[in-house]
Amino acid sequence: MISLRSAATLTGLASALIISGCAGMPRSAESALEGQWVDAQGVGISTFSGGQFATVASDTGNRLSQGTYRFRDGQTVEISMVSLIRQTQTNVTCSLTTPNQLSCTNAQGQSFALTRRA
Repeated sequence: MISLRSAATLTGLASALIISGCAGMPRSAESALEGQWVDAQGVGISTFSGGQFATVASDTGNRLSQGTYRFRDGQTVEISMVSLIRQTQTNVTCSLTTPNQLSCTNAQGQSFALTRRA
């Protein structure tokens, strides 16, 4: 069972990880993002692959959010996501600050970070 705090964190995470397709994205930028990322609390694991995004709960494996992403430039990622818990859609903008760190802000102005999962 997911707590309200976990759901809020995951919603923020999911918000940070979805937008529309990746047409025209440089292959190197796409490759830099692909893989699994975890939020600071370790509540959710987000997977980026081929312009698609999904977040699952780290404890249960239940899908929390899903959507799409695209690079605005070589460092900025726009994510359009749907929270499967709250049935809401939101946009998130992330910056690939290092190869292993994404700094994100959702449409409500909440900031969070994702770290590449080893």
